[in-house]
Amino acid sequence: MSFLSIHETFQETIQGEGYWLGIPCDFIRLYGCPVGCSWCDTGYADGGSNIPAERVEIADLIAELKSDRVVISGGEPFFQPNLKLLTEMILTTDRKVAIETSGSCWQRLSSEVWITLSPKEHLNPKFPVISEFWQRTNEVKIVISDGTEPYFYQQYLRENCPLFLQPEWGDRDRTIPLTLKLLRAFPHARLSPQLHKYLHVP
Repeated sequence: MSFLSIHETFQETIQGEGYWLGIPCDFIRLYGCPVGCSWCDTGYADGGSNIPAERVEIADLIAELKSDRVVISGGEPFFQPNLKLLTEMILTTDRKVAIETSGSCWQRLSSEVWITLSPKEHLNPKFPVISEFWQRTNEVKIVISDGTEPYFYQQYLRENCPLFLQPEWGDRDRTIPLTLKLLRAFPHARLSPQLHKYLHVP
């Protein structure tokens, strides 16, 4: 039997961020992330010691799916050794698979898996982006808190790879204007507004 550590799952919602904004999907939120972003909206800012976790058989996760697209997030999905098996099993059901990652741990997955790289190296240099991700990723999503973030990664950003700048939600009255200004400095970037939070859906 193949298990994964799960924080939560929810079905029949939408992707609220990035390239697939507004597309119906299910979410599998895997457990655990050591990066420690201060604004983490999943609860891992303090290491996640108070976040419930459950070991779930992959086949049971597949049985729960209702949408044609599945987003695997965390935590940090690439820290889980059975991530590849999970993606392969989802793909056999003719669903699309996307993964959101900080890029600090590498596994080679099918080219059919959409990867969203949301780097956090500027927040915690102990977890740098593994170099393979900059070529493998399908989109880059950078959370904007003080405005320096896209400049930190500027040497890696490719114009043929979609770039999304996402205002940090907890201080959005300040970070939205800041992000709009950055869009002028990075003309190939687009705004990622976290639509699900405005719509009050999971």
